[in-house]
Amino acid sequence: QVQLVESGGGLVQPGESLRLSCAASGSILGIYAMSWYRQTPGKQRELVARITSGGDPNYADSVKGRITISSNNAKNTMYLQMNSLTPDDTAVYCCNTIRTGAQYWGQGTQVTVSS
Repeated sequence: QVQLVESGGGLVQPGESLRLSCAASGSILGIYAMSWYRQTPGKQRELVARITSGGDPNYADSVKGRITISSNNAKNTMYLQMNSLTPDDTAVYCCNTIRTGAQYWGQGTQVTVSS
C-alpha cells in the first residue's frame, strides 16, 4: 500500500504562484514515477506533469514553461511549482503513482485562481 497526501492548495489571484506538495509513505520502494493530475467538474482528468525516480520530468503542453515538477527522494515528497497562474488552472490537484500494477491517489488539494 502507498499513501499519498497533498498539501499547498489555496485561493490565489491571477499571475500569482503556488507550490503543491505530495508526501508519499508506505510501500514506496520500486516506484518508477509519480504524477500530478488535475480535475474540474465536467472535464476529463488531465495529466499535468510526471517525474521519474531518476528525476526526468514531463509536462502537459498546457502548462509547459509555467509549472515545474520536482522531488526530494530523501523526504519522499514530490512538488509542483506553479507560476503565472490563470483561472484555467483552477482545479483539484491530485498526485498519483503506480506500484506493482496498482494505482494510488491522494485525496487532492483545491487550487482556485480568481480575482
